[in-house]
Amino acid sequence: YRLALQALGYEVDGGALVLLQEMLEEAGFDCHRVDRNGTPNLFARWGEKGAARSFGFNGHTDVVPPGDPASWTHPPFSGAEIDGVIWGRGATDMKSGVAAFVAAAIDFVRETPPADGAVILTITGDEEGVSRDGTIALLDWMRETGETMQVCIVGEPSNPEIMGEMIKIGRRGSLTAQITATGRQGHAAYPHRALNPLHALVRLLAGLTAAPLDEGTAHFDPSGLQVTTVDCGNPASNVIPEKATAVVNIRFNDLHTGAGLLDRLRDRAAAVQEQTGVTLRVEAQISGEAFLTPDPARVAAFRDALAARPRRTCQKLGQLMIGLGADDDVDRGLAAHDLLALGLGDAAGDGDGHRRIRRRTSTARPHPYITESTNAGCSCKPGSACRVRVRGRSERHERDQGQEGNHGR
Repeated sequence: YRLALQALGYEVDGGALVLLQEMLEEAGFDCHRVDRNGTPNLFARWGEKGAARSFGFNGHTDVVPPGDPASWTHPPFSGAEIDGVIWGRGATDMKSGVAAFVAAAIDFVRETPPADGAVILTITGDEEGVSRDGTIALLDWMRETGETMQVCIVGEPSNPEIMGEMIKIGRRGSLTAQITATGRQGHAAYPHRALNPLHALVRLLAGLTAAPLDEGTAHFDPSGLQVTTVDCGNPASNVIPEKATAVVNIRFNDLHTGAGLLDRLRDRAAAVQEQTGVTLRVEAQISGEAFLTPDPARVAAFRDALAARPRRTCQKLGQLMIGLGADDDVDRGLAAHDLLALGLGDAAGDGDGHRRIRRRTSTARPHPYITESTNAGCSCKPGSACRVRVRGRSERHERDQGQEGNHGR
């Protein structure tokens, strides 16, 4: 998809970074495109390079595929505004988050510019993809050019219900393994003349999923192994195929390493190969290792700052939870570069994307929208209503009869 867009001469993020760069430069930010291998990335800094206090935001403008557009309430890339709610793929994950922190950063430096500080934005177009040339490329460029920041907030939609309920202080590791089983093709009527790779592959997968990898730790939930695809490309129902493949994805906690899990997969495959005679090959990509943020003092300070804010805070605000999502490029990249990486975003979502907006006016250059979450981040029941705090005022949010769950991503 990305290569096809590039071949046609299109920006792979739809030109979102071009728009953001124009807005930020107009507000006095020093902007640099840090594209790598066709991935669009933007670095923007207001204030002096190497300032004593440098505060960063990180986010992404790319989105996951929309699936069947006909299944959407509104076209996934329409950005339709219906009754104060904006609909579209990325409305929650995470174009609204990027829009909000860009608008907030511009207001901050215009209205209360810090004398000894810098505000840095790092925005990538490669978080939902392979995540190799996005935030990691930005951090590599920062190190090469002497750009620094002490703290970075990742504005992913991480909170289960209410903004501020969860602060992510780490991330699980991620491993994707491709398993290829090679046997001998034959007719289904004469199985003794063939060697069925599917039987061996199914045996291996059954063993891998039969028991949990662990029971979890103080900070992490149990690690999980999921089979995501099985295929043999066989159009004939009466032919035993020669090859079959499967893909498994493992999200693992700090009881494991990627290398250790890969060794375990290969050991299991070797055992099944010996039992069946089918050749089993396991190849894997390790997106990142599990990590924890080793800075409890600054994490506590951040939680206290959130607790002091009057707007839409939850009674169980600021639980120190470990991220369970897929932001490999973002969080692990920040942690690997010795930065305090904190995940704090509005309510997470899946499927149909919608996000409440409100018009905003300012003595400074107005920004079109400030976004606030409405998808399943509230606790109201279908057909009922609730109120959320938006910059000190109450805003009514009603859910349609029959609507349930979270429709935003």
